[in-house]
Amino acid sequence: MADGKTNVLLIQTPEGIVFPLLLAGPITRFLAWILDITCIAVLTTLVGVVLVFLGAISVDVAGAVSTLTYFAISIGYPIATEWFWRGQTLGKRVLRLRVMDAGGMRLQFSQVVIRNLLRFIDGLPVLYAVGGMICFFSRSAQRLGDIAANTIVVRNPEVGQPDLTQLVAGKYNSFRDYPHLAARLRQRVSPQEAGIVMQALLRREYLDPGARGELFGDIVSHMKKYVEFPPEATDGLTDEQYVRNVADILFQKSQG
Repeated sequence: MADGKTNVLLIQTPEGIVFPLLLAGPITRFLAWILDITCIAVLTTLVGVVLVFLGAISVDVAGAVSTLTYFAISIGYPIATEWFWRGQTLGKRVLRLRVMDAGGMRLQFSQVVIRNLLRFIDGLPVLYAVGGMICFFSRSAQRLGDIAANTIVVRNPEVGQPDLTQLVAGKYNSFRDYPHLAARLRQRVSPQEAGIVMQALLRREYLDPGARGELFGDIVSHMKKYVEFPPEATDGLTDEQYVRNVADILFQKSQG
């Protein structure tokens, strides 16, 4: 990434391909946090209604359980949602934000835990003053939790469906003969990974032949970790044809 503060993070692959990611600023992240705090408050209130009955038995026990429940929800909610929704809480989904690894790699559970455990420090003294200031001055718009976990928060602006006419029109895709595997592939591949697949295909003509072959080989190896299509579907396919079939599955509407 270039020196100095910018709202764009540039991730460069070993093959020299650069993928720009729009960084989310402190204001947008604060609005997402407000929505998440509202969700936490609603969940806590619902639990509090249940604890009313416990209070009839013991006020002290009900108070202790209520306090523990609040901390469990306030910590567990962002960790659970960011992990199962691939870097998004409800607030982030509404504002089209996503947490991801700062190097563009797949987000790890340990990173989700670390960034959310440090949320309490970022929130000091009130209204995320510490986290907001660090995020404002950080080159990659990272709060303290992001720096410790090596994560960033990016914007996912809504874009139109990629036009694959020039890439897959009139071409037979053997992967479509296995709809259950195609569905599994769509489920497991993240939006960032799908974007890399598309960019590799769109920019393949600009690559050195050696780097081009290595890039597509790496993408094929990575995709096979998610779904392994049977030999009859892959025999005779070059790595580029394999990736083209993957892009067709990820971006084109189901046929038939």
